[in-house]
Amino acid sequence: MIEVKNAHKELGQFSLRGVDLRIESGEYFVVLGPTGAGKTVLLEAIAGLHLLDEGEVWVEGRNVTGLAPELRNIGYVPQDYVLFPHISLRDNIEFALTVKKAPREHIDERVNTLSNMLGIAHLLERRPRTLSGGEQQRGALARALAPAPTVLLLDEPLSALDEGTRAELIDELNEISEQTGTTVIHVCHNFEEALELADRIAIMREGLVVQVGSPADVFRRPVDEFVARFVGAQNLYPVGAVDRHTSTITLGSGIVLNVADVPEAPELLASIRPEEISITRTDGHASGGEPLNGDSVNHTACTVTRVDDRGRFVRLRLTGGLDLTATLTRQAFKMTGASEGAQVVASFDAASVHLLPPSPDVPRR
Repeated sequence: MIEVKNAHKELGQFSLRGVDLRIESGEYFVVLGPTGAGKTVLLEAIAGLHLLDEGEVWVEGRNVTGLAPELRNIGYVPQDYVLFPHISLRDNIEFALTVKKAPREHIDERVNTLSNMLGIAHLLERRPRTLSGGEQQRGALARALAPAPTVLLLDEPLSALDEGTRAELIDELNEISEQTGTTVIHVCHNFEEALELADRIAIMREGLVVQVGSPADVFRRPVDEFVARFVGAQNLYPVGAVDRHTSTITLGSGIVLNVADVPEAPELLASIRPEEISITRTDGHASGGEPLNGDSVNHTACTVTRVDDRGRFVRLRLTGGLDLTATLTRQAFKMTGASEGAQVVASFDAASVHLLPPSPDVPRR
């Protein structure tokens, strides 16, 4: 288990501000946030590269707050890999074990195991400058894993890779986590990347952790407008009035929606995930999602004003009583026949309307 308790760190005009995290042993934990949120600073504080001004870091029941990085049993892969350029990949991977004067047999076993796991056994005698970005990243992972760390810290490990290599590395990171049981803390700013890897996610903003939860919790129930927009919310509307007796809300535009529950808050926004909207042609074409029935379903007549082909899915811009963005699978889109100009009904159930507080300093789009 990794615990960060009330972590404060001032670095120029930036500061971590009372960060608390608890990461379970063997968990794949992703820290998400925009540039400047403090993700790397948090990672470096856990690694011991920054000593905290206040607070503590605990690793498997041991307080490592004042320890040097090499005494924390933590593996760290920085964003730029930092492989030693003047020695072979094999020597890079062996480095920490050699410094610790591990037996030669153990060093050879670790290098062989990790290089085979990561598919780099044929590259061991080459120097880093002759390797591709993906090969360097795999080498950096092997070097960090060689001493069998309790925790593996990854700073934007996929950001500089092409899409094909990125997909391969995601599979390999999942495999590493499963086979070694190593606790992983992975920093990135790509929510889709987090969805493919994380057991849990922390969202950071301006030195604070603003939400922690499973990918599904963060994706479908963001705690505020900042998180909602960060994870790709497309449909956000100011709420004008709330009727708890009838479980309805009235948007600022006058549209009334059924909702599942209403939190206590002086001001609210309504958020509707694009992929939870079902589309039906009003001329009788099939639905673009699962049929929705019952009094708690919201329906609104719309015109398709734009169709964006995104490869694996299709995004529709809808204009009507309620302007919406809907996301359909390619198969669902073909079933609707909802080309530009088509008249449709957009449907979503009450549980798909999530109510959350606005963030005054988040720019409206």
